[in-house]
Amino acid sequence: MFYRRKILLSLLQVFDNKLEKISFQKLLLLFSKLQSNPDYHFVPYKNGCFSFQANADFTTMVKYKQVVEEVNYWNKSDSNDYFSELKEHDRRTLLTIKRIYGGKSKNELLKITYTKYPYFALNSTIAHEVLSEDEYCAMTKLKPQVNSTVLFTIGYEGICLEEYINKLIINGIKVLCDVRKNALSMKFGFSKTQLRNAAEGVGIKYVHIPDLGIESDKRQELHTQTDYDNLFLQYRKVVLTKTHNQQEKIIQLLNIHKHVALTCFEANICQCHRKHLAESIISLCECELKHI
Repeated sequence: MFYRRKILLSLLQVFDNKLEKISFQKLLLLFSKLQSNPDYHFVPYKNGCFSFQANADFTTMVKYKQVVEEVNYWNKSDSNDYFSELKEHDRRTLLTIKRIYGGKSKNELLKITYTKYPYFALNSTIAHEVLSEDEYCAMTKLKPQVNSTVLFTIGYEGICLEEYINKLIINGIKVLCDVRKNALSMKFGFSKTQLRNAAEGVGIKYVHIPDLGIESDKRQELHTQTDYDNLFLQYRKVVLTKTHNQQEKIIQLLNIHKHVALTCFEANICQCHRKHLAESIISLCECELKHI
């Protein structure tokens, strides 16, 4: 079993094996903030902080009959003592969370996390009910300003889904254009449906434009930067000259939404076709280019 799942089960265990789903996410955030290398990351979601990975782990643990799901609750259903299997620091941290927040209601935990970490209230549908007027105004000022027209590019190599989504939010991305030929990934969160749901869950429109990608069989023998450069030379000559309509679609999105991001896998922009696609697009319109 992944160590991170033992944390989820142990958190339930120290809270008498049952927690409201919203309360659980808030307590997991408070726990993670005390870890030097957190096992879970969060995005600002409809009810505040939310971990896609934790939610997916719960779905798996339900299948293994470690957890039972109710409409609003998670229940630990097996008798294993996962708490004793944690690292000492994590055991102490969980007990601290229990001592400080054990008697708090869901609404109190919402208030605590919204005031301590207002970024996670950015997309909340209930922030105006939880925060004072001054707190709410301060939180809204954290929202990025979208004034100039900017084409961004972003790769998801080396980061988790929540870190990736937070990059989009912080940069004020309104539309995410997936330019992979095949929007499939072995990495959690980055196959087409998962990525679309995550992006649209925080208010970012998702568009897949496979014609702007590169066939996977052409990426099999890439060992040096020269190999990549030769591949991208062909990409510019063949794909980019035949996809003016698809590039024009991105330009139209830029004109409407101002902040648009092209996404693919590679972290190194010099080893990804999105660099050349972005340069082609900005040669056709007036906008800034940023790689994030």
